[in-house]
This record gives sequence, C-alpha cells and structure tokens, in this order.
Amino acid sequence: MMIPLWYELFRFGFALVFMGLHIALMFGLAAAWRWDRRSCTRGFPEPAAGALLPQVSVIIPVHNEQRWLPGLFRSLAVQAYPRSEFIFIDDRSSDESLRLLRAFAAGAAEEEPARTVRIITLQENPGPNYKQYALGQGIAAASGEFLLFTDADCELPRQWILSMLARMEDKQVGLTIGPVFKRSPEPGFLHWYQCFDHAVRYMYLAGSTGMGIAAGGFGNNLILRKDALQAIGGYATVPVSLTEDAALIARIRSCSAYQIRSALGRDVFVMTGVERSWEAFTNQALRWNNGGLFSPDPATRVNFSFLMITIAMGMLALFVLPYIPSLWPLSAAVLLAMTMNTIATLKLFGAALPPKGAAYLIQVVFTPLYFTVLTILGFCRFKVSWKGNIVKVSSGRING
Repeated sequence: MMIPLWYELFRFGFALVFMGLHIALMFGLAAAWRWDRRSCTRGFPEPAAGALLPQVSVIIPVHNEQRWLPGLFRSLAVQAYPRSEFIFIDDRSSDESLRLLRAFAAGAAEEEPARTVRIITLQENPGPNYKQYALGQGIAAASGEFLLFTDADCELPRQWILSMLARMEDKQVGLTIGPVFKRSPEPGFLHWYQCFDHAVRYMYLAGSTGMGIAAGGFGNNLILRKDALQAIGGYATVPVSLTEDAALIARIRSCSAYQIRSALGRDVFVMTGVERSWEAFTNQALRWNNGGLFSPDPATRVNFSFLMITIAMGMLALFVLPYIPSLWPLSAAVLLAMTMNTIATLKLFGAALPPKGAAYLIQVVFTPLYFTVLTILGFCRFKVSWKGNIVKVSSGRING
C-alpha cells in the first residue's frame, strides 16, 4: 500500500524539524558556554581611580519561608561584595519569617556597616501573580545600578554577587540568567529526578539564549541592569504571567536593544530545595509549563508549544507503534533528542547532580513522558496553586 505524500511529510517533517532544532540548541549551548568562559576570565572591570564598584540590590520575596531562611542567611552573610543591599519583601507571612528577617537585619548592621538590609512588609497583595507584585515593590525600593534576584529557599555560593556582576561587564548585556539546581537530601527517585529536571530545563534555557532567542530563565538567579529595565518602561510594563521571570526576559528581548546571556560556571550555581511529594512537584512543573504554553509573549508561546506538542506526539506514538509502525520517526526523534540533552546536561552540570551514573539513562524516556503529561494537563486548563493560592490560565495571563 502506497503511503500518501502528506503523511510522509508529516512524520518525517516533524521529526527532522524537531531534531534540527535540538542540533541548533546544542550549538547555542556551545555559544553560551564560550561567552560565559570569556566573562569569567575578564571579570568586572576595575573602577577608575576614586570611583566605586557599582551598587547591587539583591531582591528577595518572602512568604512563609521560616524553614529555609537560615540557609539563605548563612550564604548572604559571607557574600564577598560589600557594595550591596539586601531587600526582603515579606508578603503577608503568617509564620516566623518576619521575626527572622528582623533578626538578620540587626545582626548584619553590626557585622557589615557598609551593607544595607531593608525589609518591606506587605499587608495586602492584589495579585493576581502575588510574587510579581512583591517583586515590583522591591524593585521600586532598590537603589542599585544592578538588580539581582533570588528566593528565600535558595543557598548561594560565596562569590555569587561578584560572579553574576562579572557577567554584566559588557554594557550591551541587559540581563543574565544563572543556573539553579535542587538539593537531593535523601535517596529516592522523586528527589533525584527533580534535580535532573531542573538541570535539563536550564540546559534548554541556556541553549535558546545562546541562539539569541532567550525565552525564559530562573527568577531565583537573575541579574538585571536597571538601565535595561528603564528602557522597557519599568517593571510595571511586564505582563502578568504564571512565570513572571520569563515575562521579564521576553520583554527585555523584544522591547529593548539589550542582549540577554546565560551563566554556566560553578561560581554561580544556586541551590534550592526539592518538593516533598509528586503532587507538589507536578504542581510546580505544571506552573512552569503553563507559563510557556500560555506566555503573553507570542514568540515564547509558539516556540515552547511546538516543542512540547512534538515531544507529546513522539511519546504518544510509542503506544501505537505496534499498530501503526510507520510513526516511528516521531518517537525516534524525541528519544534521540533526549539522549543528546541528557549527555549535554550531565557534561555541563553533573557536579550539581546526584551521582547516579548510568541510572540517568532512565531520563531519556521518563522526562519526555512526564513532559507529555504536563502538556496534556496544561491544554486541559488544569488549575495550579502558588503558595496556597489557586491560579488559572486565561489567554496567556492568570486569574486568582
């Protein structure tokens, strides 16, 4: 039986385009790596005689984070960059977070008088993205030439501020995203899969940035030149989104002349905690995926949707191959691309991942299957929550 031309174009066309994009992604990743090596070598230029290093404002939203704050405080206290201010936005915390913040601020004033610690206390937050609103308050209060963002559940390397600032040496760079990895506190597939998932997501982000089409990043490791923010009309012009960090990056990319880069070096590896259940982890992963599928930025929405739909088609085709074997190019392309991604992720970020060796081969199949589930849930408008608040997608935006 002769196979129709349209069917041949469909099965081989999707496979070839998908593989082509992943090969381009590897070249983008190599470009990002070369840029990052050059930035690490140069560092931030020495100021002219009598001048000061630039002021950096570290902005950290907090909502019921008493469990994580001690680790964050330890890593902030040893930061090797005195010209910095720490701005905490306590977003209606009902636990001991505010008391811990005040104690840290009092201690920091004694140990490092040149460093400022400010606490903004929100009594109300209109949302709909509560974190985005809190960040806006912190940005409005910041005095630094550079804005550096992280979260309360993160721990930072000692050279973090200085190293992220070094990536901004080129004045054409308006924003640099950095890697975030999850700690695996105990054995178990749930924990170490989260570690790999976080790493492979950053591999995609860094590769797309290296290609010049930055489509997202981790908001808990991101540095922004204040001039770049002013060039887009301020933070208020960033559309409300499930993923406010990706919306900011898309806005800088599309509405300014500034470049966006990715940092890859170990000197900026930020660590965060894992989710303790599959339900919590899936809620987090679904929020990230929905942020891409329904992004207010058209380029991000189209590119991310094509990627996730093609992965879903390839994995769903696996289940019908016994009945329709001619669909093999779709599945083969996805599995080959995931093998390539896994190798690249382990090569670049293996030092931050649990030492599981050959067990990572499981991810070649499990990761695209899991992404397929997230894509189906996303297009079914499955609701997600953030800090106990239910949010739903509506035309690329969110409603409480």
